[in-house]
Amino acid sequence: MNEDSLNHNRRTRQSRKHAIIMSMASLILKRSSPYAIRSVIDSLRIPTSSRAYASVAVGSDMVSAAQDVSLQKARTWDEGVSSNFATTPIKDIFKGKKVVIFGLPGAYTGVCSNQHVPSYKNNIDKFKAKGIDSVICVAVNDPYVMNGWAEKLQAKDVIEFYGDFDGSFHKSLDLGKDLSAALLGPRSERWSAYVEDGKIKALNVEEAPSNMKVSGADVILGQI
Repeated sequence: MNEDSLNHNRRTRQSRKHAIIMSMASLILKRSSPYAIRSVIDSLRIPTSSRAYASVAVGSDMVSAAQDVSLQKARTWDEGVSSNFATTPIKDIFKGKKVVIFGLPGAYTGVCSNQHVPSYKNNIDKFKAKGIDSVICVAVNDPYVMNGWAEKLQAKDVIEFYGDFDGSFHKSLDLGKDLSAALLGPRSERWSAYVEDGKIKALNVEEAPSNMKVSGADVILGQI
């Protein structure tokens, strides 16, 4: 069998495997169980050996990587109107500051609400003791949803919440993630970073967005 035939057979097997996975995802999602949804997300993750890593790494300049990008600070609709829908350039968030930032798939979702944000909220004094200027949460949501969620979690006074409404920030870092299987559409990986004056000093990306093994506050505290 020649090389072209072998490549054709590999592509055919991969297409069949993808079709089977998507069929299973569709069937499981109809059951509406949060555990089923988590199972779907896990099943769609790319094996570690072939995983597409972020374009940034320890030592990278986050400001340069996302130099033409702005985030939207959490606010009410009225505050958005009164500010003329102002946004915050990435350089204003990181330059000259020590920042801990964590990204998550979306506001009001299970692991994000029950584990990820609380891990940072409950350790805010430890971050301040280490000289951190701000702890930031970012997600591919609009700033109004982020505001309502932050208030619901009673975390807005200690964590800065930002929306990445079009996903451009995460795309610039290669941290975007298609979570259509969980009916979320284009979102982001679950990740965390310690950034000093724009330079990434520590970066943690979960193998799957449903995990919280390396992106929680306890891990990043040990890296500062």
